[in-house]
Amino acid sequence: MPMQPNYSPWGEIQALDTIYPGIHLITAPGHGGIAVEWPTYLELSSAARKCGFRDGGCLWFEEDCCEQVVLRELIDRGMWTPPSRITDPAKFEQEIDRVIRMYHPDYWAEREAGHTVPQSTKAAKRRKTEPAR
Repeated sequence: MPMQPNYSPWGEIQALDTIYPGIHLITAPGHGGIAVEWPTYLELSSAARKCGFRDGGCLWFEEDCCEQVVLRELIDRGMWTPPSRITDPAKFEQEIDRVIRMYHPDYWAEREAGHTVPQSTKAAKRRKTEPAR
């Protein structure tokens, strides 16, 4: 069972926001990112896991250039939606995509090829969008 981390590679944790069980937005003095606990990080695609670094039992994603990969996967899988404080969700997602394309082109290529969302998730999304027969 995931537990909230009490350690951050960026320093003392000032704020922690759980956005999905085992996945936390971390704020530390001057920096932060996303912590994904074991075994939750196994739910991320292998392409996404390559964008983070392991430390202290978690997979960590820097706020500047890596946490967007986790957010993109959660959004694509229907596991998270941007909070209401995000007034323009489409623009928010465009910024996520821009950062990923810039810093993680290999991940972006895997996503574009359809390799980052499990087949069961793709099938469920397709069923939701198909017209009733």
